Amino acid sequence: MQVNKIETSKKIRILDVQIDAYKKSKQRYDLTTKEVDNFSENANVYAAVGRMFVMSSVPEIKGDLKGKQEKLDSAIGAFDKTKDALINKLKDQENSLRELVDNVKKREVK
Repeated sequence: MQVNKIETSKKIRILDVQIDAYKKSKQRYDLTTKEVDNFSENANVYAAVGRMFVMSSVPEIKGDLKGKQEKLDSAIGAFDKTKDALINKLKDQENSLRELVDNVKKREVK
């Protein structure tokens, strides 16, 4: 039981790191979107594709950024749900471990 508790705690920490990384990426996309909004509609902009840059239009760039932000939002939501489930599982494991210890103590007293 204690091993399961430790593993669940590790999973929660990993999820926290992933959520933070996704939030930082989302913030980067937000800042980029704000900068792209300042450009005129017919300005030449370039999108990074692998190790090269491809000329694109401002509306295409805005659409791509919005799509990436939506994907990150949904991933963050999924991570939050998974984290909540793991936290509940951890609480259950802690309660089970406490009950087991209490039962052992009661047997020793008798």
